[in-house]
Amino acid sequence: MEQNRLGKVISVNISDKKGVIKEPIEYGVFEVGHGLKGDAHAGDWHRQVSLLGNESIDKMRNIGIEGLVPGKFAENLTTEGMILYELPVGTKLKIGETLHEVTQIGKECHSGCAIKKQVGKCVMPKEGIFTIVLKGGKIKSGDIIEVIHE
Repeated sequence: MEQNRLGKVISVNISDKKGVIKEPIEYGVFEVGHGLKGDAHAGDWHRQVSLLGNESIDKMRNIGIEGLVPGKFAENLTTEGMILYELPVGTKLKIGETLHEVTQIGKECHSGCAIKKQVGKCVMPKEGIFTIVLKGGKIKSGDIIEVIHE
């Protein structure tokens, strides 16, 4: 199946602590080599920004888990229209004013994760992706996500 090269941001989410649900904000300021300004996961490492597709969240809704809103899986950007976890590491994404590079697909869940406790199961380990910020700027809900290099 051909991967869709365009997607959309449906929510920008932030938290000041790790391992907790993130809250949607109007827009986020993303800084080169850091990530989302004010977010607990931002920093000088390879997982500056986390993205999760609404399509992945729908899988959880379809097995009967209720109350799933953007940020519930601690993702910085909730997206739609792309199968994020099929993007190869190294893919460049133009998101709003910013430019990102995919650095990791999925992650290991840590024990004591508030999301897994509250939700019961998590799609982030298999279907969430992580990026570093190559060009900073603002991202808001409704911004287009474009694959510019795979």
